[in-house]
Amino acid sequence: MSDYQVLHQTEDEYGPLIVLDDKESRILAFAEHDEQSKLLKAAPHIPQHTYVQAMLLVLLYSQPKSAIVLGLGGGGLIHALRHFDAGIKLTAVELRADVIEIAKRYFQLPLSKKLKLVNQDATQFLAAGDHKRVDIVFTDIYSAEGVDAAQVSEAFIAQCAALIKADGYLVLNCWKEHSKNRELLAYLELHFVEVRACLTGSANWVVIAGKAKREISANGLKQQAQALSQKLDFQLGRSLNRFDIWE
Repeated sequence: MSDYQVLHQTEDEYGPLIVLDDKESRILAFAEHDEQSKLLKAAPHIPQHTYVQAMLLVLLYSQPKSAIVLGLGGGGLIHALRHFDAGIKLTAVELRADVIEIAKRYFQLPLSKKLKLVNQDATQFLAAGDHKRVDIVFTDIYSAEGVDAAQVSEAFIAQCAALIKADGYLVLNCWKEHSKNRELLAYLELHFVEVRACLTGSANWVVIAGKAKREISANGLKQQAQALSQKLDFQLGRSLNRFDIWE
């Protein structure tokens, strides 16, 4: 990261917060050699991390009118969803108040009446359960150490499911090792009828769990992916090739 200029550096009770810039892109880091979020300044809606691209495969199955994003980071998912459909009602829940301010100040967060920002622990937000049910819940809760353990717990999955409509989806960003986690799969299968997953180039295990069955042929999926790629402004093909039922 030696080519990057440090634009902002601070620390809160959870650790460092660093914003780096190399003229073309901007990075949010929670530690040295860490990359929580990366934004292409000229095209903030194009995700720079393969795991964010993989999370957007859910749009092959759902045309959401509403979504909850647990873990804001630099707002990469918010940018991509807003570009896909400016009308989606989005609620982003972020533990660290400074992260919200950084996303607004340095990461061009697309603020509007359709985006609600909540500064709260995601587990407390879910436990309260007082949000209207939505079409998709995206969960991407990471610290500098990795995936938050709560994100793969039985209670967390159940509480997410309770906030998702009858034909809705849960999208989880996990690590490669979670692909061997049979307990996590069992928790998901309690609430969802179809669980798909994709191993990304960045060694993330992205899970997309649906409450309703969607019968789409491989050919149909390919055609939809081409159309969606044009709409999102990047190619979904690489993620789609690795995307399958998690068994």
